[in-house]
Amino acid sequence: MASKKSILRKIQIVLTNHFETPEAAFSFFDKSGDGKLSKSEITNLLKEAEISGFIRGLVGSKLIEGYDKDGDELIDWKEFKTAISEIAKDAE
Repeated sequence: MASKKSILRKIQIVLTNHFETPEAAFSFFDKSGDGKLSKSEITNLLKEAEISGFIRGLVGSKLIEGYDKDGDELIDWKEFKTAISEIAKDAE
């Protein structure tokens, strides 16, 4: 199974190589346009990052669990910014 560090590195690569800004990445994956990422939208991000289907659901749940500060089971822009800053730091 992929390590946490390798998963974070893959996410960071997608966010930095495919998008000009974090806002552009957030908007791209926010398919519903509600300003929040659902578990399925996060799963799409993980799919884009080439995280295997086997662990994609687990990682998506853990990301929500770790960064959803308001308890709505969604990741809003503020929570997303926190997550990507920590991902960049942890992926080094």
